[in-house]
Amino acid sequence: MAKGKKGALRGRAGRMQGGRGSGRASKGAVRLWGRHAVEAALKNPARQHRKLWATLDGLDSLDGELPADFPLERAEVADLARLVARDAPHQGLVLECEPLEDLHLADVMDGDASRPIVVLDQVTDPHNVGAILRSAAAFNAAAIVTQDRHAPPESGVVGKSASGALEFVPWVRVVNLARALEELAEAGYWRIGLAGEAEATFAEALPAGPVALVLGAEGEGMRHNVGQHCDALARLPISEAMESLNVSNAAAIALYAIATR
Repeated sequence: MAKGKKGALRGRAGRMQGGRGSGRASKGAVRLWGRHAVEAALKNPARQHRKLWATLDGLDSLDGELPADFPLERAEVADLARLVARDAPHQGLVLECEPLEDLHLADVMDGDASRPIVVLDQVTDPHNVGAILRSAAAFNAAAIVTQDRHAPPESGVVGKSASGALEFVPWVRVVNLARALEELAEAGYWRIGLAGEAEATFAEALPAGPVALVLGAEGEGMRHNVGQHCDALARLPISEAMESLNVSNAAAIALYAIATR
């Protein structure tokens, strides 16, 4: 669905010089690729940028212009292929930048009933986390919450799958997910865990107030202790022909249900 362009990048593009990149991200840096992920990062004032490698076509595809002193290097398609994961669809753009600053759970608990918080229990596939970020952006979720040890790091795969949402959906990493669910309850959130074996459907379990949507990893589902910290377990009413849904698809359906209740 086409929408109007966001605010343009500032300044004029600096001169692109020939040469190849290092082949791997610098220590502590994040490397993003693809037009939506790179453009969103360039427009994010909270993001500190180290270097952009771009083909001429890639640079022309960006909305707006870069500052004159932006660290920019001309590259060919083959050069960019050496900077990213194998067969990654970089679309002529690779950006190396600093990770986003850490957030605390208290920073995102606004209590708005229309803005759920998505809690992911050991969802480790970066494609799934990126897709969930994208759905969270589409349905106006306030944040996603993961455990720091059992979730993927910020990365190009997450950024590409999120299609820009990595830059504006807050991502909170916590040490103890059960404690985070207790904090959500104290803040007035109704915690609903998706579980295929639950008796109630998701629509039946939805309250009128703020919701924390809890999803577990594919296969294992939510851990027992996490499920015990939910106020309700609910299932999506899918056909018996399918045992389950991909976790990112389940998240999208549940977020739509919250947005349209």
